[in-house]
Amino acid sequence: MDIELVVTRLKDYRLYIKYFVFFLCALLIRRLFEFLYPVTPSLNNKTPTSSTRPPKKERDDSDNPLFEDKTDSPYDTYPSNIPPDTTPHIPFSLPRYDPSSMVDRARSFYHTANQRRSCRFFSPEPVPRDVIAACILAAGTSPSGAHTEPWQFVVVYGAAERRAIREIVEEEERVNYERRMGRRWLEDLSKLRTSYVKEYISDAPCVVLVFKEPYHLTEDGVKHNHWYYEASVSISVGVLLCALNNVGLVTVTSTPMNCGPELRRLLGRPEREKLAFLLPVGYPAATATVPDLKRKTLNQICTFVE
Repeated sequence: MDIELVVTRLKDYRLYIKYFVFFLCALLIRRLFEFLYPVTPSLNNKTPTSSTRPPKKERDDSDNPLFEDKTDSPYDTYPSNIPPDTTPHIPFSLPRYDPSSMVDRARSFYHTANQRRSCRFFSPEPVPRDVIAACILAAGTSPSGAHTEPWQFVVVYGAAERRAIREIVEEEERVNYERRMGRRWLEDLSKLRTSYVKEYISDAPCVVLVFKEPYHLTEDGVKHNHWYYEASVSISVGVLLCALNNVGLVTVTSTPMNCGPELRRLLGRPEREKLAFLLPVGYPAATATVPDLKRKTLNQICTFVE
């Protein structure tokens, strides 16, 4: 076919070609937008849809860039347009100890903390609620970014609820062990003798689920971001572990992958909350065992710079 004829034909159809290119670009942009910003159907919306395509699985990781604040704000620049804060500041002090007492107290705390172990074998003996409440209050003293306190602790005592939690976790953990975890990961776990079966969730007398809150809603319904919420929640759980160990209780820090959305719905938690940790709590069983592991020495974990 003559080249000039081809060019002539293309000119005749250039309007259709232009529309076709626009359509492809729009489709590509839409697919990209759906991939980056998946839409989760509202839990309160019971209206059935005509689509037969299964809904997209909700992503468990909700972290967004720390300094990407997309909420509307009347303030454009810092610090000229930020109104002065009216929070009162009060005197603060702690008891002062002589160096010898400080060493004794530090060593005593280390001795207690060094007894903490991750335990997967629990006694069915009930744990007083007041004890758990006091330990969670201690966790709530943790520092948080801009004092936003981005944590929620849900304590589950009911046997039926604990069994339901175990079923959800085991269903996902089986997939994790069989498909998602790599060989090296499984090799590292082998010394712990773990599997996707999590009897301790239903065996322990209570389970504490720690949810992180990337934001909260003000009284006016405005979204208010929480800063450094991942680190803040992790610190609070560290304090909680120390508090539980201090009263003779044991736990194991479980972070089951891909279970958060379903567990959140099971417990009726708001959509903004994301599961961070799952902690079965109780007394160790009389036959409980733990791996004979050694912790790193001070020289292996600390460097002093004079």
